[in-house]
Amino acid sequence: MTNAAKLRAKPVSDRPSRRQAEAAVRTLLRWAGDDPGREGLRDTPSRVVRAYEEFFAGYATDPVALLARTFEEVEGYDEIVLLRNIRLESVCEHHMAPIIGRVHVGYLPDRRVVGISKLARVVEAYGKRLQIQEKLTAQIANVINEVLEPRGVAVVIEAAHQCMTTRGVHKPGVTMTTSRMLGAFRDDAATRREFFAMLQTSPQSGCEG
Repeated sequence: MTNAAKLRAKPVSDRPSRRQAEAAVRTLLRWAGDDPGREGLRDTPSRVVRAYEEFFAGYATDPVALLARTFEEVEGYDEIVLLRNIRLESVCEHHMAPIIGRVHVGYLPDRRVVGISKLARVVEAYGKRLQIQEKLTAQIANVINEVLEPRGVAVVIEAAHQCMTTRGVHKPGVTMTTSRMLGAFRDDAATRREFFAMLQTSPQSGCEG
């Protein structure tokens, strides 16, 4: 199996039907102590299943394909490309609680670049799956490195995990930061410092026309 193939989602061969999924939600409602037949919960199973289609839409998206189209007319540009503050909405695979945060993605192009929206879509493709933050950080960096073959990739994620803010230790206001540095960002301290300096630069209030 190629590295690119490993970066794609693995299809589930025995995926339950929508009817089975809705029945599972009704079972959970009964387990929680409520009556799924009462008026307020009657349509909850179908709503939950539709919500899950959004929460886990990343399983139907191929991150490798998202990065396939690149542009080589860059006039020799070979400095850092950085996309900051990409909204992250994911789900913890241990407790199925939300992970909400932001992702910063940078890379050093080697003769070609990719549309910036594709970087955000890669974050969404991996984010909208059951995840742990460490794996998510590595997946985003690895697929960019594998497909674009840049001189370096840097990914930083800052996120709050509701599995520890609304249950367990109940510690609100806590964020977790993870990073993955590849190529020049790992090997060259000056390049790594430049990346983190760019992260600290205050964003402009808007684009001037």
